[in-house]
Amino acid sequence: MGWIIFILGTIGWHIGIYGMFKKAGIANWKAFVPFYNTWCMIEITGIKKIWFWLQFIPILGQFVTIWITIIFVMHFGQFNLLQHTAAVFLPFLYLPYVGFSKDVRWGGKEVVKRYKKSASREWIDAAVFAIVAATLIRTFIFEAYTIPTESMEKTLLINDFLFVSKLSYGPRIPSTPISFPFVHNTMPGSLTTPSYLTWIELPYKRLPGFSSIKRNDVVVFNVPAGDTIINDPNYGSKILYYDVLRNQFHGDREALMANYPILVHPYDKTDNYIKRCVGMPGDKIQVKAGVLYVNDQPAYVSPTSQIDYNVPTNNKPISSDILNQQLGINISDGLGDIQPDSGCIIFNMTPEEKDKVDHYLGVKSTIAVYKITGDPNNDIMQHTFPYDSASSGWSRDFFGPIIIPKKGATVTLTPENFALYERVITTYEHNKLEGYSNGKYIINGTPTNTYTFKNNYYWMMGDNRHRSQDSRFWGYVPEQYVVGKASLIWFSWSDGPRWSRIFKGIH
Repeated sequence: MGWIIFILGTIGWHIGIYGMFKKAGIANWKAFVPFYNTWCMIEITGIKKIWFWLQFIPILGQFVTIWITIIFVMHFGQFNLLQHTAAVFLPFLYLPYVGFSKDVRWGGKEVVKRYKKSASREWIDAAVFAIVAATLIRTFIFEAYTIPTESMEKTLLINDFLFVSKLSYGPRIPSTPISFPFVHNTMPGSLTTPSYLTWIELPYKRLPGFSSIKRNDVVVFNVPAGDTIINDPNYGSKILYYDVLRNQFHGDREALMANYPILVHPYDKTDNYIKRCVGMPGDKIQVKAGVLYVNDQPAYVSPTSQIDYNVPTNNKPISSDILNQQLGINISDGLGDIQPDSGCIIFNMTPEEKDKVDHYLGVKSTIAVYKITGDPNNDIMQHTFPYDSASSGWSRDFFGPIIIPKKGATVTLTPENFALYERVITTYEHNKLEGYSNGKYIINGTPTNTYTFKNNYYWMMGDNRHRSQDSRFWGYVPEQYVVGKASLIWFSWSDGPRWSRIFKGIH
């Protein structure tokens, strides 16, 4: 549908310019020569030549061409907002009208000189320009993002305000280009009304960037498990649809839909998450006793990362004042829990904080690992990717091993590993799975026991490993879901500005 509209628009634009050139005294064959046609418009209207060259800037150039077209239209006495809106959004209808209607004549520079804009029109033009410019910046250059949860503490804190660079990995062409400006997926003042229309959906395309994703980059991405949500403020990306479907309704979609309103998002309109990219395409990932291994080597641990530690107290009193003032540990907001009858305290700490606590108490803290024990308090730990019987013993601290899918790599599909790749094959790479027969999977009508990946995938984990909803729970992040690189903290707030964090780089 999107390509049909694009083709119609392109053909209609050129037909309209053909007729307009004839009226303006320009050889009308020039209307069909790319870029030369806009050069002719610039020459006859007296626009500065720099605007011709600005058309060659990716993305921005398209809007420059639109602006040149509007200026050309004005030389036919077409000045009002409705006419200019038609020139932008209905060029395949409006430009042929201007070019071939007997009621519209070429006026040239004189008709433009005699026209004076009203004050309100000046404001409208300024507002339109501002909206277009800001939308371009937000879509293709950088976007502001606010940290909503503690999953990246203390690398990133709640209410850190970030700039996310779209240019680092290359800006994506929006899949759903018709949307309300400056918002992500819901309308202002609403938590449930979509801010976009799906009349046009474009295939995935990313423009060249300054670099590729690197291991341990802090990345903003559309959460893969957010393509379908329970359209309720208490759910959304807080409590994921797929978790509710598995845990509460045991896979019964009809029963879930009978109880909750459901909304399906295009991939570029799912909620944004921010995590550290710990695994690259083709990497082997495994978590053993709370320690992450990448390709069988202990992974990088950020000095500002946090994890739960069991801290033996040895009956030595340790007050919140001591923790806050002497050790720099804040146990408010669920960051620390006293475990009854265990003789220890569980603290969520950075490596530096752990060393301070150990020194103060004269003990050695250990990672508070969580196994599958049947303890109802730890039930949530059993719901890890890929949710099948082969991985039923996995948890956030004992996970894998798995191999991250890589573009061009081929995997042999078996009943034991198929759950690891099913969503990649069907949802992310848009194949039709029709069943399993005689030891083979039927994909797009062809029986096979192998699959070759079309795209690259990544493994994202929060630096606050025991307080993070990440790839351990919903799997791989496809390359098309990557939004950009978290680059700079431009402001931070907690009962007042956190001055030490303002204009701080993210590592």
